[in-house]
Formats: sequence, structure tokens, C-alpha cells
Amino acid sequence: MEATLNINNDNVTGINSEVTDLSQEKDKVLHKKRETVGNPFVENPRMTCRDVFVYYGDKMAINNAGIDVACNEVIAMIGPSGCGKSTFLRCLNRMNDTVESCRVTGDIRIDGMDIYAKNVDVVPLRARVGMVFQKPNPFPKSIYDNVAYGPKIHGLAQNKAEIDEIVETSLKKAGLWEEAKDRLNQPGTGLSGGQQQRLCIARAIAVSPEVILMDEPCSALDPIATAKIEGLIAELRQHYSIVIVTHSMQQAARVSQRTAYFHLGDIIEVGPTERIFTNPRHQLTEDYITGRFG
Repeated sequence: MEATLNINNDNVTGINSEVTDLSQEKDKVLHKKRETVGNPFVENPRMTCRDVFVYYGDKMAINNAGIDVACNEVIAMIGPSGCGKSTFLRCLNRMNDTVESCRVTGDIRIDGMDIYAKNVDVVPLRARVGMVFQKPNPFPKSIYDNVAYGPKIHGLAQNKAEIDEIVETSLKKAGLWEEAKDRLNQPGTGLSGGQQQRLCIARAIAVSPEVILMDEPCSALDPIATAKIEGLIAELRQHYSIVIVTHSMQQAARVSQRTAYFHLGDIIEVGPTERIFTNPRHQLTEDYITGRFG
């Protein structure tokens, strides 16, 4: 009797697994028929994303996403909490690889290179696609060593003079040189919150990335520090492509050229930022922009 029960339980488990697989395939078919409103694609993109699905275990978090990141633009990703925008952002430099239950499918490329190809080393990839997190996370090192760390491990400098130049240039680009030049040997953790975030930006650009990802970089900062970071983003756009996730629609309107609206794992609408905020084409986008939900 016990053996019979075990067999039945195994059968039930197998059936449940098949049902889950069929459900996922059904979701894929349904969402492939759904097109994002607007134009998510651009000419001569820096990064391309096609047919991207993300799962945490059996739960689908991103549904058939397709979008481009243009050269020298800031694209903002907005939407309610839990809609998938940060999950999608982390796909762009394979940060989701560190999450055991996470599975990413689809095609994501930078300058034509498939970043999920088996022969791709994530260390140089994350130098090309840098990341600035929600909370400043300077290394427990000096200001100088925070910025010099990346160039050293990637072999971008041959001697100390070259490292000195990279550190100074990066801190200047991050708008921190004048505040930090006389205290380079002091701990980076001794800086204010806004200064720490600019130090993290300096650390990211020190390895000459092509794309900078920013996951709510100002959410832990006061308005003055936020204004400095936003001004810095506008300057950095001249040299890099920037993808920013933000809960602040005002911030998205101030810093970005294009905006993508996410809802329950779908990219609902993509377009020029001014149009998205003044004349959204999808009802869900309008409902979010006007505060009906969020």
C-alpha cells in the first residue's frame, strides 16, 4: 500500500511539473502576440534585448521583453514596485547570475556580442556595463584605492602615474575631485552619502565602461545630493549610455531622453520621455502617470 501511495505521489509531482511547463509555454505564446506600445528599438543601438524572459523558480518575472539602449542616451525605466524593472536592469550585466533560482532566456547583446554566450567572462563584461546601486557601497579602502581598484585588476594602467591620471579623471567626471583631492588617502566610507554615491560612479567609470546601469541611485539621498547626481548624469551621457531605474517620475522626466514603462513584468510602453509624460498611448501608462495606481 505504501509503495502504491509513493508511486501516486510521484505521478502527481510529475503531472504538476508538466502543467507548470505547459503554463510557461502558454505564457510565452500569449506574450509573443503582445507588442509594446511605441518604438522600443533604435538605429545603431549600444545594447539590444530580444525575447527576454526571466524566471525565479517557476515564477515568471519578465515576459518577452524587447528593447534597445541607444548610444549616448539616458533611458529611464519606471513602474510600480515589483513590476520587474530592477530585475530587467540586472539582466544587462548578468547580475542575476548570482541569484540561484533565477533563469534568464532570450538574446541580450552589447555591440553585437551575446552577453549570455558560454564563452563570455562576466568580469570584463561588468567593466563594459557598470553598475551603481541604490545605496552607496564604497569599498573599505581609501578614496584613491576605491577608484584605482578596477583599473588595477583589469590591467588598464602600466604604472602609478597612469593610475593617478585615471583616478583624477574619474573623480573629475564624477564631480568629486574638488571635494576629495586633498583627502584621497582617507576612507571612502568617511564621505557623505551623496559623495559616496559619486565615488561609486567614479569607480564605475574608471574602467571605461560603455553602459552605466543605475538602480534608484538617488533614493537614499537628500534633495541637494540628488540634484548633484542628476546633473552628473546629464554630463555623463555625453560619454556613456545610461539606464536608470527610478520610482521618481519627476527624476525620469528631468534626466532621461526615453522612458520605458513596466507593469507586471511587461514593457508596456516606450517612447520619448516628454511624450510618455504628456501624451501616453497606453491606458496602463496613463493610469500610472496620473497616479491612479502605483
